Amino acid sequence: MTKHEKKFETAFTMETSNIKYGPGVTHEVGYDMKKLGSKRVMVVTDPNLTNSKPVSVVLEALQEENIENVLFNRVRVEPTDQSFEDAIKFAIDGKFDGFIGVGGGSSMDTAKVANLYSTYPADFLTYVNAPIGKSQPVPGPLKPMIAIPTTAGTGSETTGVAIFDLEAMHAKTGIAHRALRPVTGIIDPNNIRTVPKIITASCGFDVLCHALESVTALPYHKRPAPENLDMRPAYQSANPISHLWASKAIEMTSKNIVKVVQDVSNDKARAEMILAATFAGIGFGNAKVHLVHGMSYPVSGMVREYIPEGVKSEHPIIPHGMCVVLVSPAVFRFTAQSNPELHLYAAKLMGVDVSSADKKDAGEILATEIIKLMRTIGMPNGISAVGYGSNDIEELVQGTLPQHRVTKLSPRPANAEDLRKLFAESMTLW
Repeated sequence: MTKHEKKFETAFTMETSNIKYGPGVTHEVGYDMKKLGSKRVMVVTDPNLTNSKPVSVVLEALQEENIENVLFNRVRVEPTDQSFEDAIKFAIDGKFDGFIGVGGGSSMDTAKVANLYSTYPADFLTYVNAPIGKSQPVPGPLKPMIAIPTTAGTGSETTGVAIFDLEAMHAKTGIAHRALRPVTGIIDPNNIRTVPKIITASCGFDVLCHALESVTALPYHKRPAPENLDMRPAYQSANPISHLWASKAIEMTSKNIVKVVQDVSNDKARAEMILAATFAGIGFGNAKVHLVHGMSYPVSGMVREYIPEGVKSEHPIIPHGMCVVLVSPAVFRFTAQSNPELHLYAAKLMGVDVSSADKKDAGEILATEIIKLMRTIGMPNGISAVGYGSNDIEELVQGTLPQHRVTKLSPRPANAEDLRKLFAESMTLW
């Protein structure tokens, strides 16, 4: 091999958090933190959950084990660099030796970042993904963290990533390193009973897209090898193990998302959805997502006025899962050319009969099935329905281009002109 030849990856690793599942299992978090040796714990949640049952159960469980605890309830739903820094300062001042994130991905990600920067203080962009940040590896192990999801969506309880809006750029980015991964994810179906319907739907679509992207991502052996092993990313692209977890998540979500949105009291469907979120998290936590998420980040970051009906928010917000699914039909039509068989396989997992399908129709078949679910559940009809128009396309493109952490894992590379077409196609879906 000459020095100009590209070397590709030859290995992948399988990592995830310990998973504890069961109705009511949140009650065991005090025992779990005590076993980890923590004596002073920062409990991280958002204002809407301050007086919720999941948070009260956590605080009671810690008190029963005589573990000192302090509640931080200033998490911003869809965090920003500023809200992360607020939590970091709280963590540094509080001198905690353990962390618990209770809530959606925003709370769990905020707990990860508070743990990271209070353990290894640094300029904020030090650990942020390149090219936006310096993407320096985490120097060593973090303090114990337990994640307790109250939505069936992000899978953050299994991953080493924390996502936020960098306000100066009006775009999402993140910090990704396996050291951020929680020690344990406590998966309690009782914790998602009171989630608003639109958030339940959005989180469910986030699960579906996590899994679809993991299955269709660039294969790990086609990704450039790192310069050294310290730089091998937590997200290694599609591999045989991530494929298994993501495939099961697609099946479970497709069978249960409509049921749980229409009837939150459906205990069986709710349990299946929170498990599907964890399964998808294990899948994409090792493979990673690709162009769908890359395009969703500026859609979220550039929001101007939109607030979904039924959502309490002091600021405009397009829920993450909604941003993701709104661009997914266009993306999968685009990426299907890279591997039609794999896209047909994904459609089959969603329940589509593909036995007589033509490979050239793979992208359209998968996109159509996604849109069918969106219409059944009541998602907005494209990004135009959440406030965007043709005049925004160029800024959306420019917000996507720096998202190398995910866009580079697309099975079909997308340049600026490709992205312009994909955003135009995502304006209206039906």
